[in-house]
Amino acid sequence: MLIFGSPWYVDWVNSGDRGIFLETLAWPAWAFDSDASVRDLLGADLKAILLIVFTALFITLLVGAQLASARGTISAIFTGWAAYIFAAALAAFITSFLLANPSFGQATANAAGGAGYGLIVGWIIGLATMAGRRP
Repeated sequence: MLIFGSPWYVDWVNSGDRGIFLETLAWPAWAFDSDASVRDLLGADLKAILLIVFTALFITLLVGAQLASARGTISAIFTGWAAYIFAAALAAFITSFLLANPSFGQATANAAGGAGYGLIVGWIIGLATMAGRRP
């Protein structure tokens, strides 16, 4: 997320048709200097931070699945993938209320976008979870 959410990568993706995967990687964009309002800037930066925090939290909470009878390679991949989907959706939902004129409907739509991001990109976290699994 440090690379793919960075301003230079987001500008590169927005400058042309780069494909759904490369465009999806730029979703939790962050910036330090922008012409956007402070409220929008804080919301975007907080979304990226919350995505990392919630992913770590959900992987920690879902470790019980690794200790249950359904442990193994596939279980580890799905645990990491699911944690990333839930983390992205929750981060998008919470930060939606920082925007101007927040509404529950808009927050739900943003959460759906976050879940879509987690679905497309979360397999990377799932593979990392599988690699970090101890027998």
